[in-house]
Amino acid sequence: MIFTSNFKIAGHLPQAVAISQGIPRGWQGKRYKPLAPPWNLVKLTDNTQFIKLYKAQVLDRLDAAQVLRDLGGDDLILLCWEAPGEFCHRRVVAAWLQKELGLVAEEFNPKLKRHAAWLREMQERR
Repeated sequence: MIFTSNFKIAGHLPQAVAISQGIPRGWQGKRYKPLAPPWNLVKLTDNTQFIKLYKAQVLDRLDAAQVLRDLGGDDLILLCWEAPGEFCHRRVVAAWLQKELGLVAEEFNPKLKRHAAWLREMQERR
């Protein structure tokens, strides 16, 4: 399964992959910069404009299947900074993955039984 989350909630998990320009100090986890929005977009306050430009400047230049291969499969959590429910590019990426590959990427919530079960399964595989 693919999930999205932020550094605070899921940054400590081995399945976490940072897709932001900035990362927490001391970050030792995986990082996938091709999905990071350019700094000029990070500063935009108009969400509609951000989505339009992010698609044109980033997503339209990527092949979703190749991105998934680069990430090593579909057992991962795509991370950036914003809290759940706030506008964030990780949800734009989730919508793109669903449109391009039919994959549903939910916002990770370890309190949900199926999300916790997935996490236990990932830990058992290690």
